[in-house]
Amino acid sequence: MASGKPKKKNPRLASGRKRARQDVHLNAANTSLRSKYRTAVKNVEKAVLAGDKTKATELFAKMQTVVDSVSDKGIFHKNKAARDKSRLSAKVKTLATAA
Repeated sequence: MASGKPKKKNPRLASGRKRARQDVHLNAANTSLRSKYRTAVKNVEKAVLAGDKTKATELFAKMQTVVDSVSDKGIFHKNKAARDKSRLSAKVKTLATAA
């Protein structure tokens, strides 16, 4: 029976072969940036859940730069980046006022 994914054909033209090589490199770079974005957001959420105000504010500042740079490159939409920053900012602010 068939295994799941269809076998990819090799491009005939030299420009197509080059494009396939470039796609592998770009895919790896985009995957790395996507992972960096998600890790930065996750670290802030963990600090908020732990109730550590100083660590949360410190990680939030670092997270903002990561989120902005990744959204500028088009890995995630700018509105998603703004939404994530806004929601985390609200969580960090409530943590600061609660303490």
